[in-house]
Amino acid sequence: MKFIVNSQLLVRQLQALSGVLTNNNTVPIIACFHFHLEENELTLKTTDLETTLVSRIEVETGHVDKPTEVAVPSRLLLDILKSLDDVPLTFNVDENTYAVEITSGEGVYRLAGLNAETYPSLPEAKDTSTTSLQASALVEAINMTVFAASTDEMRKQMSGIFCDMTHENVTFVATDAHKLVRYRRNDMHADEPASFILPRKPITIVKNILASRKEDCEVKLEYNSTNVYFTFENFYIICRLVEGKYPNYEAAIPKENPNHLVVDRTSFLSTLRRVGLFANPSTSQVRLSIGADNLVISAEDIEFSNDAHEKLPCTYEGDPMEIGFNAKFLIEMVGNLDTEQITMELSQPSRAGIIFPVTSGEQPADVLMLVMPVMLAN
Repeated sequence: MKFIVNSQLLVRQLQALSGVLTNNNTVPIIACFHFHLEENELTLKTTDLETTLVSRIEVETGHVDKPTEVAVPSRLLLDILKSLDDVPLTFNVDENTYAVEITSGEGVYRLAGLNAETYPSLPEAKDTSTTSLQASALVEAINMTVFAASTDEMRKQMSGIFCDMTHENVTFVATDAHKLVRYRRNDMHADEPASFILPRKPITIVKNILASRKEDCEVKLEYNSTNVYFTFENFYIICRLVEGKYPNYEAAIPKENPNHLVVDRTSFLSTLRRVGLFANPSTSQVRLSIGADNLVISAEDIEFSNDAHEKLPCTYEGDPMEIGFNAKFLIEMVGNLDTEQITMELSQPSRAGIIFPVTSGEQPADVLMLVMPVMLAN
């Protein structure tokens, strides 16, 4: 196997693939990148046995009699490539010993490759349904929801993003039982209704690759009962779906919320960040004291005699109320919105608050964010 490739092109592709790599490999060969050369197309692959990421790039080759493959140690290869300038690289692989020789100008680097015959193969896409969506919409859906997913390994079903596809729309949901985000795209739909749980790691990899593209593109989404398959440009990603049933998130959303607060988003966010510094580190609790024309955000840490409060102008319809929230949760949620104002709907100090962005006109997406209260000490 012999080919010539630009160093920066190759390192960009391999860095994208490296997001799948894990340090705890039960199968040693998956610590390698899989190289497969056929004519002038080089296919790169990496897997952790749950997620597989494939990329294809064009290279310069001599005469290739048959497709050839090799497994190359990932960490060492990446470290070499990242230290090189933007130069052409010549790869020469001994098909008997699998030794890999890389030539760059006056530099020659030799790596011990492995026989790639035992590298895990791609799972077949059988009995799949298909839809497509714009990359920008998918990136926004992931950004809006993934931060709310649980990091508790004991709650596997809540560790990913729930995707509910219908004839009318596509809904993405994430929750950790303390906060919840429902992001719905009304400009997307599926021919066949389906729902599944997308795992956090591969969906974050998809987002990072798509977000790095200069232009929007179409993403083909195929899915069956066990896997989901993303195809866009020169990438192909397969990931195993999270098993189990997602919690009934609709039941957690209060339906009667007579108290409505409207406040400038940027001012609210800045105040939370400042006042939140004075909250007790174990609870991050801030108190919202809401009246007709103003909102007071306060926090205190009794142990160190620290406290702070700030007053903000607002529009409020409802009974005066005091309610406590975790400042970090509010900051995460409000920080992911981009409208000038937000609305918070409330019912009682012991029930969840619901946050909506204030928009004008019909939007392709609607967002609902829910945050559970923290009980206030008298």
